[in-house]
Amino acid sequence: MEGDLKSLRIDRSKKQNTGSSAWAKWWIIIGISLFLLVGVGNFVYSKWNAAVPVELYRVELPQAGSTNAGAAGSQNVILNATGYIVAHHKIQVASKVLGKVAWIGVDKGYFVKEGQVIARLEDDEYRAQLQQATGNLNNLKAKLAELENGSRPQEVASSKSNWEVAKADLENARVSLERVRKLVAATVAPQQQLDDAVARFESQKARVDSLEKIYDLVRVGPRREVMDAMRGQIEQAQGNVSFYQTQLSNTVIKAPSTGTILERAVEKGEFITTSFVGDRGAKGYVVSLADLKDLQVELDINQNDFRKLNSKQKGVITTDAFPDKKYEGIIDEISPEANRQKATVQVKVKVLQPDEFMRPEMNASVAFYDEASGKPAAGGSAPAPAIIIPAAAVKNGKVLLMVNGKAMERAVKLGATSSMGVRVESGLIGGEDIIMNPPADVKDGVNVTKKL
Repeated sequence: MEGDLKSLRIDRSKKQNTGSSAWAKWWIIIGISLFLLVGVGNFVYSKWNAAVPVELYRVELPQAGSTNAGAAGSQNVILNATGYIVAHHKIQVASKVLGKVAWIGVDKGYFVKEGQVIARLEDDEYRAQLQQATGNLNNLKAKLAELENGSRPQEVASSKSNWEVAKADLENARVSLERVRKLVAATVAPQQQLDDAVARFESQKARVDSLEKIYDLVRVGPRREVMDAMRGQIEQAQGNVSFYQTQLSNTVIKAPSTGTILERAVEKGEFITTSFVGDRGAKGYVVSLADLKDLQVELDINQNDFRKLNSKQKGVITTDAFPDKKYEGIIDEISPEANRQKATVQVKVKVLQPDEFMRPEMNASVAFYDEASGKPAAGGSAPAPAIIIPAAAVKNGKVLLMVNGKAMERAVKLGATSSMGVRVESGLIGGEDIIMNPPADVKDGVNVTKKL
């Protein structure tokens, strides 16, 4: 019994094979590490891009009477909105044909008139195609002229002569046939000679009939159907010539309207295409242009505020770049549908008298006024309404606004400070949401949300 128990005991002195288990442990460690790295990366990314909760202060709508009691009339702001200046009609001038740019004569900022040549494409292939089509047309016209003029007198005479010769041969064959028929009847000549004479006569008779018809055709001329078919071929050839002339003229690219060049998209030697384009391949257009005297301010109006506006509502436009300059505007377009994600309605305000200080894609603000309370002066002659904001919202002469969930920095011109706050001379028009005591990590472009 004791010997059997010893045989069942595990000998721990023997070295166990642990190679495969060690590799398994390493793979498990690597997998867990990768999983943790991915999780930490996602956590850091979400934290980095998370909206920072901030405390907001709504700038009160200014009243004209608050700054100058003696001012005649009042100007009641019913809504303030912020957006961007856009060109009413921005055109990307493209080419109607494929080709390589041989010359371009405009650059960004150039003023061009309608019909002015702005670029040329290489046209060797189009000229060759036009030459080939023109040669084919001339060939068909010559054939039609030949058909219309009919056969020449020499051709008619030659055909008649052939017919006369055939008739003489037919008469000779008839005489030979009669002679052989008499000889066979007198049993002087064999029947074979008679059969040969009959065959020659019939063959010659058929030849006479054929030459007579040829003579009639040469004398009358071609059929009307043949001439109509030739005229159809000529019309088709003329269409080809017109097509290739149009293709050749399309290698000269002209300005479709009067305006200013906003972008030059190609250089000499680059390829222009009319189909699929890539980032580094052929270009789809040559330049983009717009009339800078026809500008609009594109606004996204909150659905809760949309009821305050109506078609042809007037307002005053200011830009962040030149806050002291004011422009008259009027609602020109209202989108027929709302934006579900933003809960806004797009409105475009036409700038009535734009100048060289306004540029597309500039930030702009529009103050819509109650027309019943009087029209504000766009030239700045009327006294500016008072805007008072807390001093805690100003830092280094700038404030941070919350616009569409992002912080936007705006410079302001400050006036006197009182117990109510600091007066803003320019930069704000009322109705904006400004960030109070902005944290150090909140800068221009950072995602922000209202603190609950």
